[in-house]
Amino acid sequence: QTQLVESGGGLVQPGDSLRLSCVASGFNLVHYAIAWFRQAPGKEREEVSCVSMDDGSAYYTDSVKGRFTISRDNAKNMVYLQMNSLKLEDTAVYYCAVHFSRRPITIATMCPPRKLYGSWGQGTQVTVSS
Repeated sequence: QTQLVESGGGLVQPGDSLRLSCVASGFNLVHYAIAWFRQAPGKEREEVSCVSMDDGSAYYTDSVKGRFTISRDNAKNMVYLQMNSLKLEDTAVYYCAVHFSRRPITIATMCPPRKLYGSWGQGTQVTVSS
């Protein structure tokens, strides 16, 4: 059974940095992508970033471009989200999710559709407050 566990959230001030981690386990499929989503109180869950574990190609939503960096460690089945220059509006619960494919995944102009993510983590809270 596929499991994802996020960690690294916390309470920070505007301008600070955090690094979130997501570790995936319980599967033996080769081709997959991991995405980060976030959900703020009273808002819909939104896509933040995603990365192909095949080739490292990635995508970022406009609001985090230049501030967030997604990276991967295939040997550990881990994905990281380095978040710099955090803003008040980055406050949310951050979730990682995995999409498996029968073929290699390359991420070009967008992440795989949300409906394709079959497993989700429990989330980690990020609070940016002055």
